[in-house]
Amino acid sequence: MNAIKQSLRDSKKARWTALIILSFTMFAGYMFNEIISPLKPLIDADPSFGWDGSDFGMFFSAYGWFNVFFLMLLVVGFLLDKFGIRFSTISSAAIMVIGAAIKYYAFKTDMGDAQIFGFGARLMTACFGYALFGVGVEYAGITVSKAVVKWFKGKEMAMAMGMQVAIARLGSFVPLMFGAYFATITSIPTTVFMGVLILIIGFIGFLVYNIMDVKLDKEDKAAAANDEPEELFKLSDLKVIISNRGFWLIAVLCVLFYSAVFPFYKYGPDLMVNKFGVSDKWAGLIPSIVPFGTIFLTPFFGGIYDKKGKGATIMIIGAALLVVVHVIYWLPSITNMYLAFANAILLGIGFSLVPSAMWPSVPKIIPEKQIGSAFAIIFWIQNFGLWGIPLLVGIVLKNTNPGIAQQIKEGSDVVYDYETTWLIFIACTVLALGIAFWLKYEDKRKGYGLEMPNIQK
Repeated sequence: MNAIKQSLRDSKKARWTALIILSFTMFAGYMFNEIISPLKPLIDADPSFGWDGSDFGMFFSAYGWFNVFFLMLLVVGFLLDKFGIRFSTISSAAIMVIGAAIKYYAFKTDMGDAQIFGFGARLMTACFGYALFGVGVEYAGITVSKAVVKWFKGKEMAMAMGMQVAIARLGSFVPLMFGAYFATITSIPTTVFMGVLILIIGFIGFLVYNIMDVKLDKEDKAAAANDEPEELFKLSDLKVIISNRGFWLIAVLCVLFYSAVFPFYKYGPDLMVNKFGVSDKWAGLIPSIVPFGTIFLTPFFGGIYDKKGKGATIMIIGAALLVVVHVIYWLPSITNMYLAFANAILLGIGFSLVPSAMWPSVPKIIPEKQIGSAFAIIFWIQNFGLWGIPLLVGIVLKNTNPGIAQQIKEGSDVVYDYETTWLIFIACTVLALGIAFWLKYEDKRKGYGLEMPNIQK
């Protein structure tokens, strides 16, 4: 018992230090993920790119290519459960850096009229790099989620997950807030290059974390010397996951909810320019409020879940707020920039509520031995939305605004009309709200404990 009490896990300073190190690498990943989002108006006006709405849709959707169609998230989830957290931290960070470097090369190099598979070579190279990066950052996210469970189970797990998400979303805030301005005083390629450098620092951070993880594993083995040996993960264990209805409800809620938020990061800056009259230079200013607000609110709501419970109820409230937010952004009569600002604050609150309860609820439904694969399947399903929704938005935006892209490149004072396009986000939020109610009903029927506190007295 004394050996257990002296372990790193039971040191508040040690476990929170581990969390901060893990979170910084996710900060770097989220930062690079949104590095292009506020630059769409600048790229629209750059003839060397020649991208239209569907090209942007294709590029933004490339994030999920390998994750969805090559089942990479299922593969990395198995690798995580089979080979452990340390192997996965290093491999995921390496994939992120390589993919980011390829994306930077594409934005740095004007490839003229060269084509790959019938598409512009610059576009396809950027898509390939972004797709590879998408594997790495999702792999890292799954790994960090399992690491947080390892360090915080029975302790402040929801708050810890909320803090990790908050720090990561600070990475989304930085490029949304400052990316377009930085690109105007430097260049688009330089902005992308800065993201690559931050990722390299994140890779080093994972190396530092591994030192702590080795020590924790040694202490765990010493403390469990007289216990029954832990049964190793087997592929047959996946049956525990796929036969669980509560798990599938969380997975579907995840894809619908995030499909209404992450694609907003991609197209929100352009909406602000075209509907609310925001300057190109500060296109990401209002959308940046969303991740900035979650920095404080996600850990706060996670703390409430830890101490008071009500996880399913928290998810319902968050999903309902998103319905209201996207209806307000959709209404053609609302073009006031200050109301768009206030609405972004409301979106930030909704975006804090659902993840603060959703991710800590997974370990209540799935045993820890299968938790890596469980997170991997959820992330894989989520990537269908991260691939499909941006692509759909881009296609609808182009088809409902014929000829606009060329007119903008020629210097005409015209804007995109997002009215029809925004109905996609409203549909996602309404469906998410229905799933959240179903999850609460299922919890009451099966007794998962989603309405119960996480901290064990």
